[in-house]
Amino acid sequence: MRKISKQNPLPLYYQLKEIIQEMIENEKLNPGDPVHPERVLCETYGVSRMTARKSIMALVNEGVLYREQGRGTFVSKPKTKQQLMQLKGFTEEMSEKGLKTRTRILSFQVKEATKKIKHHLNMDEDNNMVIEVRRLRIVEDEPFAVEVVWIPRDMCFDLQEDKLEGKSLYRILKEKYGYVLDYANQTIEPIMLNEYESRLLNLDPKSLALLFRRKTYLDDGRVIEYTKAIYRSDKYKYEILLKP
Repeated sequence: MRKISKQNPLPLYYQLKEIIQEMIENEKLNPGDPVHPERVLCETYGVSRMTARKSIMALVNEGVLYREQGRGTFVSKPKTKQQLMQLKGFTEEMSEKGLKTRTRILSFQVKEATKKIKHHLNMDEDNNMVIEVRRLRIVEDEPFAVEVVWIPRDMCFDLQEDKLEGKSLYRILKEKYGYVLDYANQTIEPIMLNEYESRLLNLDPKSLALLFRRKTYLDDGRVIEYTKAIYRSDKYKYEILLKP
């Protein structure tokens, strides 16, 4: 068993964090397994309660562990990984990973676009109407992401909520309207969830999450959608492929 040393330049909590991390990586602890309570960690490794709590919370914040009120701390399932070099819809992406998904439409509106949304969608000055769809993405029966998408109304003039319910938007754009998706610009930034977002995602208020903003272009250069999606950082990670 690895020991914690005060002569080690690494902080005590970080040494304990690495010990727990190694146990998970070596499959001595598997997804769903409970982690020893803070009291046991203190006795086993000779550290204070504050040190044990700090190491646990560091792993919880990274999504390696999760806590359940009144039950304890457990090992998380591996995060879902997205390859950012490929333009895919959420449904297609998760389906390829063998994950069961469903989508709940929170709202579907035809409304006047703000100046900012018109700018993102490269809309003409006299074209003001957009379709705004708010959706909750659910993976394996757990809330996974909150998404808002804006589409120029004139490009999907007869799109209705019942036509989108339970279906992939990208598939509808391709099969119903014949659009050819070419590429997308996407940015990613860390955010803190507000009360509404936390409730939808079943997380504590002010939990950390990832905000994705994406603008998708057709092969003729037009913008077909602008999307803001908030993903749980404890369930999701992304991968970028770098080439020389």
